[in-house]
Amino acid sequence: MKIGLVLPMEAPPEDPARSAPALLALAEHAEAVGLDSVWVCDHFFSNVPGEPREGIHEAWTIVSALAVRTRRVGLGTLVMCASYRPPAMLAKMAATADAVSGGRVMLGLGAGWNEEEYRAFGYPFDRRVDRFEEVLRIVRPLVRGEHVTFAGRDHSVDDAVLLPLDRPIPLLVAAEGPRMLRLTARHADAWNTGWYGVPDDRLRRQLEEMDAALDAEGRDPSTLRRTVGVNVDDPDDQEPSVALDDLPSAVEAYGALGVDDLLLGGGWATERTLDRLAEVLDLHPR
Repeated sequence: MKIGLVLPMEAPPEDPARSAPALLALAEHAEAVGLDSVWVCDHFFSNVPGEPREGIHEAWTIVSALAVRTRRVGLGTLVMCASYRPPAMLAKMAATADAVSGGRVMLGLGAGWNEEEYRAFGYPFDRRVDRFEEVLRIVRPLVRGEHVTFAGRDHSVDDAVLLPLDRPIPLLVAAEGPRMLRLTARHADAWNTGWYGVPDDRLRRQLEEMDAALDAEGRDPSTLRRTVGVNVDDPDDQEPSVALDDLPSAVEAYGALGVDDLLLGGGWATERTLDRLAEVLDLHPR
């Protein structure tokens, strides 16, 4: 099983540990201690709706910087909100970041959820899954190197193609619910579900529902990579989580369920705690 770190993208101005240079240094340290991947989220605010707005770094800019500052780790987006950029431009940005990184980018997409962000920055919040399906029908073939002509209700392209494109870029979709799972089974190379502590009945139901969606699409389950977001223990967080020292048993339990990647929520992450993580999981610097 591979272990990734979801970088803490929050950017409170009073905390130098959350500056962009500090974030890049943290990613370098994650690579140094032996983690397999680092990931960024995509928001305009880091707060949940209804709470005071908090700052956050912009996702693609950080990915581009990581492409230069790291050498080995996979770079992923968990996930890009498909509503915030035109789909062909989104695919083009992924192709260029992938080229800069030497072929290490996984493009993660989602339909979005934070209505406050949509409203504040002028994006329509209605029909998000309809819009998302159109995005997939454009982005998926583009990142495979195909010429794409598509005319939908919300998006269209006419003989679009990514030039240059160094390699097919793997596509991840974060999804739950029958329609989103079917779209994942139809279009994606990888799937993400989150957020969890130790494996629970909710996760098992999600895995079963994903298997059902794959079956409905006539797809071999072994062709889809399964990634799970896991919260590392935060006493101030009400979400399920797992203590850092308990991660070895959690990794074993997730592996028994056929999970391919654990993506660890990064609010806890510092260079010191990453060193401890490496000890706990017996990671080897590379």
